[in-house]
This record gives sequence, structure tokens and C-alpha cells, in this order.
Amino acid sequence: MADISFLLNGETVHLGDVPPTRTLLDWLREDRGLTGTKEGCNEGDCGACTVMITDDGGARALNACILFLPQLHGKAVRTVEGISGPKGALHPVQEAMIAHHGSQCGFCTPGFVVSMATAHLNGRTDHDDQLAGNLCRCTGYAPIIRAAKAAESTPVPDWMRDMPPGTDTISDENCFMPRSSDALAAWYAENPDGTLIAGATDVGLWVTKSLRDLAPVAFLGGVRDLRQTEIDGDTIRFGAALSMAEVLPTLYEHHPSYGELVRRYGSDQVRQAATIGGNIANGSPIGDNPPALIALGATLHLRKSDSRRSMPIEEFFIDYGKQDRTPGEFVEGVSLPKTAPNLRCYKLSKRFDQDISAVCGCFNVTVENDTVRSARIAFGGMAGIPKRASHVEAALIGQPWTESTIDAAVPRFAEDFTPLSDMRASAEYRLATAQNMLRRYFLERCGTATDVLKVAP
Repeated sequence: MADISFLLNGETVHLGDVPPTRTLLDWLREDRGLTGTKEGCNEGDCGACTVMITDDGGARALNACILFLPQLHGKAVRTVEGISGPKGALHPVQEAMIAHHGSQCGFCTPGFVVSMATAHLNGRTDHDDQLAGNLCRCTGYAPIIRAAKAAESTPVPDWMRDMPPGTDTISDENCFMPRSSDALAAWYAENPDGTLIAGATDVGLWVTKSLRDLAPVAFLGGVRDLRQTEIDGDTIRFGAALSMAEVLPTLYEHHPSYGELVRRYGSDQVRQAATIGGNIANGSPIGDNPPALIALGATLHLRKSDSRRSMPIEEFFIDYGKQDRTPGEFVEGVSLPKTAPNLRCYKLSKRFDQDISAVCGCFNVTVENDTVRSARIAFGGMAGIPKRASHVEAALIGQPWTESTIDAAVPRFAEDFTPLSDMRASAEYRLATAQNMLRRYFLERCGTATDVLKVAP
């Protein structure tokens, strides 16, 4: 249990004996009667439960269904009931939604309004990205996007500028909120069976879907030294607790294709919460970061108590559900080259936005004097772990960079991967897609336009 305090729609709330994995959504609806925040998917996918969270890093739209109450400690929460102002004054995005007929059944509308109001506060006008995590199945998106555009130039209401109180750490036997990696390392050494919770975009589903008891838990959002980006010479190092939204600008600057992959990583609500370390540590075979990091030749950094070790990131993934990480050891960060001009990342999913990859392929091939000198090719969704295409790489290295070389390398995918069939894709489709991604990479490197979002004659 934990004692926490935060602002809720401008008013201070103090809660005692809070269960560490009670979700904000359940508390809002069941304890506070704030039913404007809806329960849709209960897994962070539909955006019906979107709330605005403000801390010293600014305002973010997050999914209340997978946000645990201790994560709110010292922050400010604004639900759809708090988007309107004193005496019922409407927020500009609410007025725009009315004027542009942006609501029909209304179930999704509160989430859209909160996402729009958060984007409005932050001056964001990339509405397709900002609203990709809010799903609507009756109005359609056109009038909602028109409403967002109509509200762009309107002033931000004064009541939207929350000042989060900020508080001390939480520390009891079942709930710990460390402020440094040293404190985290000490706690995890004493609680090796404990659960580390960063953004809870994956762990949250262990509670909402699997009904698991995770105690004791440590929340990593306040570990400042794990939320740093360091650039030293030719190397970028990301702290494990950096959110995907926080790493995105650096990736766009130095690895634009990887950055574009991350833009399609979940939704804005998910990117604002999910961390790069969490995406690596959970070992998912369909996580989007590992293929890119493997293709870059990234190094993973781990810590246990006062001991640290580093390894090539591909060596971390041993088998499905099994990683090279001992009890009490955690991911501290990941280092990658600052430049890799030949890196390209391709994500295939049924929806373009906010969908899990059926296949994610990343290619980093160096060609000198028309000959392949090195190749790092990695895939997600093709095996039980993120994995290099070592036979394909061997078929390319030392060969002329020609279409005939690509044709000779394509069959080697069957030696590297034996993909499974599931609801996202058949094994045959996955294998054919991976082969075509290599062809696409070759054509793109040769200057042929390969944008799959554009129709060419």
C-alpha cells in the first residue's frame, strides 16, 4: 500500500493505502464517479480512457486504463470533466467538435477531446499523429480532424495550465519509487522477484487482462539518471527509462528511418509512457526496437547491485520468453552508433498507425566500390526472438551490389527463419514479406522510389 497525493482537475487529492496496481481508470469511475473517462479495450489501444497528466516535463496524453495510481504521485491529472472551465465554459476543442459535428454515439468523444486539448496546450498540429491512439467507429475521422484544425489558433484556457505539486518518494514494503539507479539497484538486489514498472504499457495488461498480483513493485518514472540521452563522439546512449516520445527526436535527427519506425510505435499515448528499456527487457519477438538496434550493432548495458556488464544486444535474446538477465539485474541503457546512413527500417502491420508488427525488418548494408563489405539484417515477427538473418548476410558480403546478388540471397531467408502463422500473418506470408523487404531495400539504395504510401503510375 502507498500514500499518494496529486491534483485532479485542479483540486488536491490525498489517498492513503493505495494498492500499487490499482488503475487510474478504475479509481476515477468507481471511487470518484468521473465516468466521462470510458473503459473500452482496457489495454491502452482505443484511447477512450485518455487523460492528461502534467509533471515537470510538461503535459502528456496517457491511457488511464494502464496507468497505476502511484504513478500519479506529485503530478496533475485532468479528465474530460476538467477540460471545460469554471461555470461550464467550454474548451476551444469542445466548441470545435460541436461546430464540426465530431461526435455521434459519443463513447470515444471524451478521449478525443482530452487528446485534442493536450495537443492544443502543447501547440501540436500534427493531428493525425496526435489522434492515432483514439479510435472512432461511427463518426469517422474527417470531422474530428477538421475540429482539431479549427481550434489550432485559439488561446489556451488559463484553467488548463496545471502546476503539479511534486512530492517525495514512495517507499513501503510493496511499493517503491526510487529517485536514482543506485537506489533501484539496491532495492532490486533485495527484491529480485519484484516487478519493475516503467510506463506500464505492457505490465499494465498483466493486471487488466491476466489479473496478476505483481507486488512488490518499483516504479521507475522518477529515476532521473535512467532518463538521460548522452552523445559522446560517435555514440548515442539512451537511458533505459526514456520514453519512446523522448528518444524520437534524437532518432529522427540521426537515424530518420528508425525514427519513422518509432513514429508508428503504438500511439502518442503509448509513446509517452513506453520506455526503450522496457521494450527491450520484455524480450518480445515483435518489439519494434530490437530489430533496429540489432541492425545498428547496438550494445546493451545491464546492472545488478554494483556490478555492470555490457553485451551486443542480439545476445540478450536467448529464446522465446528467455533473456540473458539474472534475478535482480535490470537494463540500464543501450548504446548505438550516432550515424548509420545505410539503415532502413520497414514495418508491416494491418493498420498503418498504432498496430503490432506482423513483420519488422531492419537493414544496414555497407557497399564500397560496388561490393558489399558488411551487412547487418535483423527481423522481428519471424522467430521466437528478434533475430539476425545471418545466412542472408553471408550471401551478400563480398558479392557485387546487384540484383542478381539479391536474387541469390533471397532463398537464404528460409535457412534463417521458420516463422509461425497467427492472427496477424501466415508463415508463408511472413517469409515472402521478408524477402520482398530485401528487394525493397536494394531498390531504395539504388534510388528507386519505394514509398508504400504513395501510388505511382
